[in-house]
Amino acid sequence: MSKPIYELATVVKNFGHHLLESMTLSAQQTKALYNIVTCRTAVLGGHEDACDTCGNVQYSYNSCGDRHCPKCQLAKQTKWIDKLQNDALPVKHYHVIFTLPHCLNDIALWNDKMYYQLLFKAVWETLRNFGYTHYGVETGAIAILHTWGQNLSLHPHIHCIVPAAGISIKRAWKLIGKQDKYLYPVNQLSATFKGKFLDSLKRKLAKTNNLVGFMSHINKAYKTDWVVYCEAPLSGVNQVIKYLGQYTNRIAISNQRIKAITKSHVLFHAKDYRDNATVKMTKLQGVEFLRRFLLHILPKGFMRIRRFGIYHHTIKKNLDVPFSEALKGFDILFNETIAKEKTANPKQRTCPHCKKGKMITIRDLPRIRSPCGHLPTILRRQLH
Repeated sequence: MSKPIYELATVVKNFGHHLLESMTLSAQQTKALYNIVTCRTAVLGGHEDACDTCGNVQYSYNSCGDRHCPKCQLAKQTKWIDKLQNDALPVKHYHVIFTLPHCLNDIALWNDKMYYQLLFKAVWETLRNFGYTHYGVETGAIAILHTWGQNLSLHPHIHCIVPAAGISIKRAWKLIGKQDKYLYPVNQLSATFKGKFLDSLKRKLAKTNNLVGFMSHINKAYKTDWVVYCEAPLSGVNQVIKYLGQYTNRIAISNQRIKAITKSHVLFHAKDYRDNATVKMTKLQGVEFLRRFLLHILPKGFMRIRRFGIYHHTIKKNLDVPFSEALKGFDILFNETIAKEKTANPKQRTCPHCKKGKMITIRDLPRIRSPCGHLPTILRRQLH
């Protein structure tokens, strides 16, 4: 993939000052912007490489590692896929998406951690309940939280990869799904999810004496049709791997989607799902672009990828129920796929100048230690 012309870091540098003057940022938001601006710069240190054939010298700088940084997500995605080696079952998987109505967004802005915790809880309780009532099994899921829409608006939803299998009460594996076409009736799934989430939300708000202030939002949500989308089952190891990796380490916007940065605006590509997912150019003022991006900075330590049921680490470890002999063939194919990826991305780089030699690290470059102080002030020093 070629290096993008425009980057999110440039947007932060160009419009960060105006953003800091117009609104107060949380510590987590300020830290994320600082990491994005300093990622792969001399501030974070790096190393000096030289070609062992022609002597060409190159400098490479360290990544910030922030989960909201678009430059750092590809490597994290690859590592996450590696960890799936012993997790995915050799069965078809369904892609189920649970979406919350926008009328509840004010509650998410008020307490995002509580809101997203309840969302994960309602999603898994719904899937687990349907697993037992429809098939009599303990099923599982890998759930991934996304909080954004294509235009960077707040649009909380969870992508779930659900295996077409579960463990029955008799501790035996059982395949689930209706003729490989659908997993559960989506209308029933939507109604159950709606009831569980709103009930838990009201209970949580009542405990903190905030229910009255948000009751109008909740009443509107009861009158709204909720949408749960379930795609046809995924078959094949490669398809499952790619699908899981596609949704794991995404952020609100990638550098590839940013197409132009002017003195006052940012232009980027966005899919219009109301028009058959047509890709259209979207234009936002620079400060508004950053304000929307900051809506998707998650609370410190919040886990946006979670495993439930038979995919949960503890449950999976304690299970002593072999699936089938097909699992061995699955592991072999999976290992071959991972091996090909590692071979295609070797750590040792070829010299871009002579195309023959290998780049060898000759010295490390220390990071520039910023003095202790006010975090927004330190961020301002990195802006234009």
